[in-house]
Order: sequence, then C-alpha cells, then structure tokens
Amino acid sequence: MRPNNFPKLHNASWPGVVGKGPDSEPAIGIDTMIELTANAEVNGVKFDGFDLFVAEPHLDIDADGDTIKEIAAKAIAKNLEVGSLVAPVWAGTGGGSAMGSLQERKQFVLQVQKACRIGKTLRDLGVRPNGVIRIDSSVDPISWAKDEIGNTKLIAQTFREACDVAADYGESLAAEGEICWGGMHGWKTMLNTLEAVDRPNIGFQADMAHTLLYLLGYNKEDERILPPNFDWKDREALTKGLQTLTAALRPWTIDFHVAQNDGTVFGAGSHDKTGRHCQASDPNGKLDIAIDAGHWLRDENGVLTKKFKHICWDGCMFPNDVMMQPKTWNDILNEMIKVRELHGWYEAE
Repeated sequence: MRPNNFPKLHNASWPGVVGKGPDSEPAIGIDTMIELTANAEVNGVKFDGFDLFVAEPHLDIDADGDTIKEIAAKAIAKNLEVGSLVAPVWAGTGGGSAMGSLQERKQFVLQVQKACRIGKTLRDLGVRPNGVIRIDSSVDPISWAKDEIGNTKLIAQTFREACDVAADYGESLAAEGEICWGGMHGWKTMLNTLEAVDRPNIGFQADMAHTLLYLLGYNKEDERILPPNFDWKDREALTKGLQTLTAALRPWTIDFHVAQNDGTVFGAGSHDKTGRHCQASDPNGKLDIAIDAGHWLRDENGVLTKKFKHICWDGCMFPNDVMMQPKTWNDILNEMIKVRELHGWYEAE
C-alpha cells in the first residue's frame, strides 16, 4: 500500500518574525528558517515546503521580480515548495484597520493586492503549487465591540474589496480565526463575518492552537462552548466541543495550521495575547494533535474533505532558543506525519 503523499507538510516562516523585534527577541532571518525546515527529517520523511510571511525582514511586500525569484530559488535549492502567504495588513507594516477610516481600509486592500502579486509570481515560477493569502481584521476586539453591527459591516466591506482584488490574481483569502482580532475573536462572530463578505474566494484559516480558545470564550464569553473551570481530563466533553466548533467552521476552512495549545493565552513583542503555541511534545498540551486534526480534515461522516493540498505547522512566538534546536522541528515533523497518516491520501504526481 502506497503511503499518503497529501496533504503536503509545511513549516511556517513567520515564527521567526511574529512577536520578535526591539521589545522582544531579534528576528530570525528567512534563510535560517528555510534551513531549519529543510534539515528536519523523521524516518526519511522531510517537510515538503514552507508558508511565507511577506514582510521584512523575510520578504519586502514591495519586492521586485528579482528578489521574488531569489526566494523561489532558495526554496527549490532545498527541495521545498512555497504555500500560503501572510499579507501584512496591519498599520505598523503599511496596512490599516479593516473597519478604520477610508484611507486605512484602502491601505488594507493595497497590502492584500501586493501579497497577491507576490503569490502569483511564485506560482508562475513553479514553486507555489497551492496556498492562499492569509488576512485578519487588523483591529482589536474592544474597538470592534463599540459598534458590533456597524464594524462587522465595515470589515466585511473591506474583505469584499480585498477578495475582488485577489480574484484578479487567481487567489483566495483566508481569514484567520484568532481571539485577538476584532470581528474574528469568537466562533459565531467569525462565522457572521465570513457570511457577510459574500464572495466565493473568502474562507477560514483554522489554527488548532487559536481555535481551542474559541471553546473557552476568551474575549467572547457569550460564545463559550466548554463550561467555566473546564476539566481538561474530560476528553469526551472536549471532543464534543470540537465537533460543535468544526461543524460550523469546517465548511469555510481553506487553510489549516496544525498546532498545540496548553489552554492559555500568550503574547510577545507587540503581538496581543492569543492562543499559546506550545511545542509538539509539551506535556501540558490539551490537544491530541493527530486525532483532533481530524475534526477539521474530515466531515461529520468521517470523509476526508481534501479542501486544501497542504497543512502547516505554526510555532508562532516560540522562543528563539527553542527554534534553533533541530529536535524542535523533528518533533513537529513527527506530529505532522502522524496527521497525514491518519487523515491523508495518495495522489499520483
């Protein structure tokens, strides 16, 4: 029997950037992140690719064609593909709030357009066979809550405009479900925002560490699924909670991050507190990674959805000393392999 070769297994480059900087640890460059990814190996299996953060110091959003070719060449040299791209839609990186002023919303859409240009260029270079452009609302939940209906409409309008731009490049946009982004910080709120966008190329980017916090109602208590003071030893209740969550958001999911969480929030540098990304082997992790990934990768009847051709590990805000250890990436790759063994498939290539 042939081993599963889909979904492809990707690592993320942005843990080298997100949560780093002057008020935290130094960023880890893209060359080092690619090297760490390429060097990981478990029983002869290696990562197939990496997802890319299109902002400095990894890749300037305004990078010219030659610079983009350099990134493609680096990936090809390590036998890696490029997958989903993170668009830097935040004010500090040239974007703006999706529910902000007209100028802020224009800047948001412009950043998406620039990311789509890079994405299409990488596709044309033959190094990016699949993937989406990842976005968020670039605003905090407290600001959103000042006018929930009006602000959701503004976010949806901005996302619509961004979707129309993305469609011109043959791209889809994945809105990240993370408790620190207004209009996306609760599972029902996220669903309302997605439905309001009303575009065929909008979808949900599920991250196992972030979506676990949806169950606990962090930043959206009225959308809590699990009871207060939940006993994490109650595996049956956790499974039912995950089933409720994924039944609502799985149909929208077009990008997926495998991750672990210990049930707490964490922030580093300028990044607001959100679901903590734990190491794959963390004994405090609340998820059975391979089993629980199946709630997102299979429908309610247990049938594989095959809605995306790669999955990505997210180790966002891991300390630098952790990321520089080869064991970290081998442990992660080992978990990714388990996910593919349980929920993958074979395709002739």
